[in-house]
Amino acid sequence: MVDSFSDPSPQFGTAEYLGKPGNDHCQFCHQPITGNYYRINNAMACGGCSEKMRGSLATDTHSAYVRALVYGIGAAVAGMILYAVFEIATGLIIGYVSLAVGWMVGTAMMKGSNGVGGRRYQITAVLLTYAAVSMAAVPVWIHYGNKHRQEQQEIQREQAKGQQAQQQLEDEQRQLEAESGQKPSAPAPKPIQPRMSLGGWLARVVLLGLASPFLEIWGGGITFGWLIGLVILFVGMKIAAKLTGGRPLEIYGPFNDSPQPSH
Repeated sequence: MVDSFSDPSPQFGTAEYLGKPGNDHCQFCHQPITGNYYRINNAMACGGCSEKMRGSLATDTHSAYVRALVYGIGAAVAGMILYAVFEIATGLIIGYVSLAVGWMVGTAMMKGSNGVGGRRYQITAVLLTYAAVSMAAVPVWIHYGNKHRQEQQEIQREQAKGQQAQQQLEDEQRQLEAESGQKPSAPAPKPIQPRMSLGGWLARVVLLGLASPFLEIWGGGITFGWLIGLVILFVGMKIAAKLTGGRPLEIYGPFNDSPQPSH
């Protein structure tokens, strides 16, 4: 027999009554009900099934939320890596990956909380999904930045030869000025580039990453592809919110008299 308690939600929509008045059946174990009965989301249930349902209800506690948060962050990091690797490997920006990221985050949070959901879980899942998708732009930028840096290094090697020749001419000129009794001209000081601290660099990267879905507007304006990608991102966030909404379960009873079956 399939264990209806592992996934009772498909049976919660409407009550299904079997048998005749006075011979009703539990919708979950399908055993006849005599005497007291309960209602689980409008579905008729016996006392034993209602007790099992109460025992299976998970409680929303601080530790449950922390576990859900840890699981959600792990899924968000995995989703970010998936999104970035796919874009780097294919060279394509496929917004549908956002749907997978939303599913990963929502599923992981529900697993971490043992099925507990609610408003704060939904808000957290939405934020983690957005952060994962938007921050995926950072490793992509780093990848193409390193590629561009290698190309620039090749150019700099060619330019270095010309700079060495120019430096040699300047040294010879200063030597001639010193021999002729003139005060040698001092080389032009190099501008000092201020160095950014690690914390400042990380904060800047995070802010740019979170704003990445909207940076395209500044570069090329609003495009149809950008709108589609933004809509898909919102759908992925909605998936995460739906998964973490929790499973509503209401148990009423006991009722003394067996009800009449619905027609």
